[in-house]
Amino acid sequence: MSNKSILITGGLGYIGSHTSIELIEAGYKIVIIDNLSNSSIESLRRMEKLVKNNIPFYNIDIRDKDKLNLVFRDNKIDSVIHFAGLKSVNESTIKPLEYYDNNVNGTLTLIQVMKSNNCKKIVFSSSATVYGNPSSLPITENFPLSATNPYGRSKLVIEEILQDVFRSDHNWRIVILRYFNPVGAHKSSLIGENPNGIPNNLMPYIAQVAVGKLKILKVFGGDYETPDGTGIRDYIHIIDLAKGHIKALNVLVREPQILIANLGTGTGYSVLEMIKAFEVASGCQIPYEIVGRRPGDIAECYSDVTFAKNSMDWKAHLSLSEMCEDTWKWQSLNPSGF
Repeated sequence: MSNKSILITGGLGYIGSHTSIELIEAGYKIVIIDNLSNSSIESLRRMEKLVKNNIPFYNIDIRDKDKLNLVFRDNKIDSVIHFAGLKSVNESTIKPLEYYDNNVNGTLTLIQVMKSNNCKKIVFSSSATVYGNPSSLPITENFPLSATNPYGRSKLVIEEILQDVFRSDHNWRIVILRYFNPVGAHKSSLIGENPNGIPNNLMPYIAQVAVGKLKILKVFGGDYETPDGTGIRDYIHIIDLAKGHIKALNVLVREPQILIANLGTGTGYSVLEMIKAFEVASGCQIPYEIVGRRPGDIAECYSDVTFAKNSMDWKAHLSLSEMCEDTWKWQSLNPSGF
């Protein structure tokens, strides 16, 4: 490995922390920046415990151009994995301006700083929300794009910015990863998903009900056109997802290009199927009630993962039961999160 580093933005968040661990274990040098708006410094302590080493960390916001430039100046940054961003579909419908400012302006600042420091390799953390309400399934990368909420639109705008950057300068090497639904936790149970307040995502919500932190699981919508009426999603273990970023870095080394890939398992599970699987993994009863649909939610969403396998030599290996077991182990050992 070279003496150059990979900059991880939002590296103390759920996906960022797990990916950082996988990168370090694969021999990469990393530098993390995070503004701690949706993460915890305890995450860094635990990560350092896991890798038995200090991890270079800067508490800065990616919209702060001057501080970001200093990070590039003080470290030999070879490439960037860009996770930093606000990520709640529901919250984005209430606070659209904050989402555009944080996600879009933050990325613009990051790309400008990268360009001025002659760093032209980036892996961007996008989302399956850019497919909007798909007309058919499974979803391939060439599906029409349209978002049903400001969070998804912010990701879509960033994807378009990155495509324009590549069109203007073919020296860039860009991989856009469209994640489906990351769940699970590190096998050590030292790090895992640690949302603020009532979780927006299903798996941590189920886990917090199982551990007794929340009384009852609200299932948003029981009248979708699906076999049991609840929404169907493609859930992927966080470790499989993290390893996808290492495969993406291998792609960046090959040649200047822009590559877009889905990261999912290709299998959809309904909310009620997830509850049952979690009950088996945890041995706990999960009380739930079906309530109205949430704005911006869709009935079904799962991926076609052929392209990621062919272009990046990546596929998911961990099963639904492993996703549930690792989530339960993390939640039961860390009932209040970090």
